[in-house]
Parts: sequence; C-alpha cells; structure tokens
Amino acid sequence: MSIQDFFEYLESQTLFGVSLSTIIWIIAIGIVALILERVITRYLRKFARRTHLAPYVANSMVLTFRILILIGAMLALFRVGGLPSEWVVAFSALGGTAVGFASTRTIGNFIAGLYLFATRPFRVGDYVKIGTVEGIVQEITINYTKILTIGNNVVSISNLQIMDRDITNYSYESEEHLSLYCYTFEIGFDHNVSNTKIAEIFNEVFERYMHMLPKKPSYMLVRSSAFERVYMVYLYVEHPEDIFVLRPQIVEEVFKRWDMERAKEKA
Repeated sequence: MSIQDFFEYLESQTLFGVSLSTIIWIIAIGIVALILERVITRYLRKFARRTHLAPYVANSMVLTFRILILIGAMLALFRVGGLPSEWVVAFSALGGTAVGFASTRTIGNFIAGLYLFATRPFRVGDYVKIGTVEGIVQEITINYTKILTIGNNVVSISNLQIMDRDITNYSYESEEHLSLYCYTFEIGFDHNVSNTKIAEIFNEVFERYMHMLPKKPSYMLVRSSAFERVYMVYLYVEHPEDIFVLRPQIVEEVFKRWDMERAKEKA
C-alpha cells in the first residue's frame, strides 16, 4: 500500500463522524504544542539567566509565549478541523457543563491571572505579604503565584484567592531614587527598661549592620499599654533575600542587649 493509498484509507474511516486522519492531526498538533511549550520555556529561562534579565521580565516572556502557543494550537486545530457541526455542538454542551460544575474556579483563576498580569500589584522578585503568606515572588502564572517563604518553602496561591486577600508590597524608592525594599516588623518590650535605654539599644544594633545595608534602619513607637511598648522597625535592603537573614539577626541582637539592660536594672 502506497502512502497516498494509506492517507485515502484514513480519510475513508471515521470515528464519531470525524475522519481518522483529522483525529491524528489533532493529536499531533497537541503533542507539538506541548513540546514547543516545554522547549521554549526552558530556553527562555536559560536565556534570562545568561543575560541577567530581571525576574519579572523573564516571567512575562514565558507567560507571553505560552499564550501565543495556545492561540497557535487553537488556530491550527480550526485549520485542520473540518470539525462537523455535531462536534461543535457537543463541545459547546460539554464546555457549558464544565463551566457550570467544574471549571468555574479555573476560569476565575485565569481571569484573575490576566488581571494581575495587567495591573502588576507585584512583580517576580518582589518581597510581598499576601494574606498570611509572606516572602519573595518566584513565579506568576495564569493560575498560580508562587512565593518563596523564609522557611525555604514555595507556597502556591491561586490567583483567585489573591484577589480576595490584602497584598503588601515592600518595594520602596529612597530619597536618592534607589529601588529598595522597606520591610517592617514589630518588637515589643515590657516596662522594665526605660525608653532612653531602648533607643540606645536600637541605635547600637543598627550601627553594627550599617555596612550591610543601603540605608540605616529606623524605629517608631506604635502602641503602648500597661504591660508593654511595641515598636515598629523599618529595615531597608537592596536584595529581598537579605530580609530572611537580617531580620532574625537584628531581632536576636536587640533582645540580647535588652536582656543585659534588664539584668543591670535588677542588680
């Protein structure tokens, strides 16, 4: 049997009203689209690392090419298609059922992902707090946003959930127009040590870390009660990864000095 006879045979055979050759083309287009997505995504990520592109630029490139591949695959399917009206009606009914019962959340994630991509409340590489999850944005896809936390775990949050949560982006532009991150956290003390001593503790600890920071940290009393005084600390860093390291170190240093002052007061 010649190749031409083989293709004519496939054309003559049908499954649910569609020729076997059309079904084979549909499967082939799906496989090619999947391979293209994997190869191009891998290449773009290697290219971004090699050329030192900003993380958010690399993420945008990957997301754009994924959408283009999806659109191209859809156009190819319609081109090959010749799908009969019965199939179109069947797919429409199936799609309607899926939307009604199973796909509402998926479609919501997709729309929310496009909204986040357009409005950009944060970018890849930013230090953010989304609800109770905080860390560095690793990747933004159409469905999920991945956050690297201080525990070195990657948390995936659906974009639909992000739309319902408070978002804090710690990006900050200094007076010198430097792009920094201003991370804030609270430290509480009892009343055994005076305000003057607490100020000395903060200034002493901050001076120790000045060689590692683009700007000196600052602090402010945010509330006081009969049992404690709570201060807000403003930590400025150039790289968000520094927050993971410097915050616990500074807190530990502050409380060490505080314990020493308390011991002096009791003595």
